[in-house]
Amino acid sequence: MTPIYTRTGDEGTTSLAGGRRVPKDDPRIEANGTLDELNALLGVVRAETLPEEADGILGLLQSQLFVLGAELAAPAGGKGQRIGPADIRRLEAEIDALDLPLPPLRHFILPGGTPAGSLLHFARAVARRAERQCAPLGRSGAVSPDFLRYLNRLSDLLFVLARSVNLRQSAPETAPAAIPPGE
Repeated sequence: MTPIYTRTGDEGTTSLAGGRRVPKDDPRIEANGTLDELNALLGVVRAETLPEEADGILGLLQSQLFVLGAELAAPAGGKGQRIGPADIRRLEAEIDALDLPLPPLRHFILPGGTPAGSLLHFARAVARRAERQCAPLGRSGAVSPDFLRYLNRLSDLLFVLARSVNLRQSAPETAPAAIPPGE
C-alpha cells in the first residue's frame, strides 16, 4: 500500500496535472483549496437533516466541484471533463424550481436559520470567495468563461437552497436591524 505522504511538498511546492511544480500559494492552488473547502463544507451540510431533494443537489454539486478542481489543476487546453453550458443550465433550472415557492425578497436577509440553512449560507460565501479567486484566472485564459459562469450560478443556487431549506424547516428569515445613527 502506498503511504499517504509523499514528502514532495515539503519545500512548499505542489504539482499541477502533468507534473509541473508550482508554489503552494500559486493562484490556481489557492483557488483549488477554496473549492476543496467548499466541497468539505457541503459534506458537513449533508450530515445535517435535509430534504431528500436538497441532499441530491448537494451530492451532484460535490461531484462537479471535483471537475472544477481538475480543470484548475490542468494546464490550459488540457484534456478531461469540463464544466460546460449544460451544467450551467442545470444550476439555473434548480434555482428556478427552488425559488418558485419562496416568498419574494423585499429586503436583505441575515444568514442563519436552521443549522443546515446556516451552513448553506456559509457555503455561499465560500463559493463567492472561490469566484473572486478564479476571476483573474478567467481574465488570463487559465479557466474557461463557463467555469466562471458556473461558480456565479453555484453561489446563487446555494443562497436559494438555504432559503428553501429554512422555509421547509419553518425557520423565519430575518432582515438586518436598523442601526441607530451615531451621536
